[in-house]
Amino acid sequence: MNQLTNKVKAFLSQDPIPSFINGQWKKSEFDQASAIENPANKEVLTKVAQGSVADVEDAINAADAAFLQWKNYSPKQRAEILNRFADLCERDAEELAQLEALDVGKAINNARGFDVPFGIECIRYFSNLILEKDFEKNLEIEGINGKQVRIPYGVVGFIFPWNFPLTLCMWGIGPALAAGNTVVIKPAEITPLSTLYLGILAQEAGIPEGVINIVPGRGSVVGETITSHPKVKCVSFTGSSSVGKHIGQNCGMNLKPAKLELGGKGGAIVFNDADIDHAAGGLAGAITLNTGQVCCTATRWIVQEDVADKFVEKVKAQLQKTVIKAGMMEESEMGPVVSKKQQDSIIDYIQKGIKEGAKLILGSDQLMESEGYYVPPTLLMGGEDNICFKEEIFGPVAFITTFKTEEDAIRQVNSLDYGLANSVWTKSPEKAQRVALEMVSGNSWVNAHNVFAYGLPYGGVNGSGNGGGVNSIETLFDYTRGLTIAEPIA
Repeated sequence: MNQLTNKVKAFLSQDPIPSFINGQWKKSEFDQASAIENPANKEVLTKVAQGSVADVEDAINAADAAFLQWKNYSPKQRAEILNRFADLCERDAEELAQLEALDVGKAINNARGFDVPFGIECIRYFSNLILEKDFEKNLEIEGINGKQVRIPYGVVGFIFPWNFPLTLCMWGIGPALAAGNTVVIKPAEITPLSTLYLGILAQEAGIPEGVINIVPGRGSVVGETITSHPKVKCVSFTGSSSVGKHIGQNCGMNLKPAKLELGGKGGAIVFNDADIDHAAGGLAGAITLNTGQVCCTATRWIVQEDVADKFVEKVKAQLQKTVIKAGMMEESEMGPVVSKKQQDSIIDYIQKGIKEGAKLILGSDQLMESEGYYVPPTLLMGGEDNICFKEEIFGPVAFITTFKTEEDAIRQVNSLDYGLANSVWTKSPEKAQRVALEMVSGNSWVNAHNVFAYGLPYGGVNGSGNGGGVNSIETLFDYTRGLTIAEPIA
């Protein structure tokens, strides 16, 4: 087990950890706090103050006032400050990784190797992008001297989920801040620690007071206030489709844009000409990454009939080698799920799937005997009418179906309303491109799953969201609005 750094110990020793509002740490007027649990052993890590409506309003007002200053900073000035913030995140990368591993339960080496560095890279990517991209475009229209300018909205409200707290926070606030907006952040109730730690680094980096505000608390209090407040000009939400629909309705009633990155039920088509060893390894890694708590991961494996048995045996062998331990253990490859509620939900899905006729190939429909919230990698096989084929489980569970023809495989992928990410596994470049174009989603990956890079747009369609994607120039412009300036030429 890794020893916690002194900074992490000091951070967790607060009772409770307060909100970060207008550059200051503020205990809520509620005088209420929630216990933050370590899912690996059910021990309380610390307590976090629960924000009230008044706290959120204070944060929004602070962000609104700070916007008047922040928007007028030159791109160079904003980039310098944000890069200084990224430098401090890099300095405290081990602290951020430990907080992620403790809070979410994820393997520490995954937090060190992906979550933290990829989040930091986001701040640098958008800080550099604002120096390269022109936010003004001259319009060539006869008789008119015209141009369109992209300008920041103002206060942007962010509501983040619990599975990748740090990475998703950076994916959101990085482009928003770079574009000149100020932000009010609601982290997930059960995993707020790394996000709150960013407040310490924001202070040290010299980010002006009110530019970044972090208010943990209940969705019914903090989230509702953010989405309905008139001074919040744009909302970005990452999470479940059901909550996303509610937030979209809230924002629609208040005529403000909502950027929604929602759930998924990714399909992976494995053709008989695929590299089966590579496909088995890639898809096994997909459902064990973050213990399967990844919205875009492949959880429906649609395998051509004549290689199904071979594929199943190879993927079983891969999954059986997975080292399942507390996330803070160096040797851990897969930690617990995030909470008792999530563990119960996953087991309930498995039991329902078996009851509806699915065959349990690997795993269990019972709780693991453990002090934490563990679920082993689980494989089910059956028909498309099964609940485990149709609904997002959000755990280390994959459902296998088979197909004969390419058309049938594509039909199976597109049979659900989700549209976040799918993959196709084949050695034929022509087939890969053909099938990738036919799968309905924001992302079609070839001979891989969970492919991310800055400059590579990522987003969803249909039940998986709308409002643009992340990680690219489009994201930067998602956090700006157009202003047309026109003068007739005499």
